[in-house]
Amino acid sequence: MIQEGPLVGDTALRRVVDLLVGIPALVLLLPAFALVALLIKLDSRGPVFYAQKRMGKNDSIFPILKFRSMVTGADRLGPGVSSLSDTRITRLGRWLRASKVDELPQLLNLVRGQVTLIGPRAEVERYREHYTTEELQLLTVRPGMTGPGQLYFTTHQAGELDHVDNPEAYYIEHQLHPKLALDLVYLQRRGLWTDLAVLGRTATVLLGGTGASVRRAVAL
Repeated sequence: MIQEGPLVGDTALRRVVDLLVGIPALVLLLPAFALVALLIKLDSRGPVFYAQKRMGKNDSIFPILKFRSMVTGADRLGPGVSSLSDTRITRLGRWLRASKVDELPQLLNLVRGQVTLIGPRAEVERYREHYTTEELQLLTVRPGMTGPGQLYFTTHQAGELDHVDNPEAYYIEHQLHPKLALDLVYLQRRGLWTDLAVLGRTATVLLGGTGASVRRAVAL
C-alpha cells in the first residue's frame, strides 16, 4: 500500500457530531430495542446483548455491544470471524445481521466515546499481532460504527468464509490486510465528503444492496 500522507485523527467537532447523533438515536430507538430484546428471548436461550472485547484508540480495550445473534458461548465454539452460513448464528440472528440491527447497541459505545460514527473497524484483540507497522496507526484513532473496512468485509469478504476449512486462518492471510488498507486510505482522505460517501454506502447496504465496489466510498 502506498502511504499518501498523515492520517486525519479525531477532532472535537467529530465528538460533538457523535453525541448529536447518538443521544437522540438512543432515545428514539428505545421501543425498537425493547421489541428486539423480546424477539431474542423468544428465539433462543441466553442474554439479549453480547459484549466482545475489541481494540480501541491508543491500544485501549473496550466491550463492543451488540444484540446477540449467535448461540450462547459461540466464541468458545468456533473462530473469531463468522461466515454467512455459520451454524452458530441463530434463526433470528441471521435477520439481525443481514439488516445490521444487531449493531444498534453500539450507539451506547458511541455516546460513551469508545467509538465514533465513521472510522476503522474495531478489531478483535488477538489479531493485533498480525498488524504491520503501518496498520498499527489505525489504533491512534477511535474505531467507527461504520467505515470502509467494515463495509468491505460485509459486502465482499464474509461470504468467502463459507467455502474454506479454516475461516480464521483464511481471514488473517487473505482478508485482514485488504480491509485494513481501506481503513488507512479512508483516514488519509478523511473529511466531510468522504464521510458522506461512507454513509451513503452504509445506507445502500442497509437497504439490501451492494452496488459498486465499496472502494469508491474512499476514492474521492
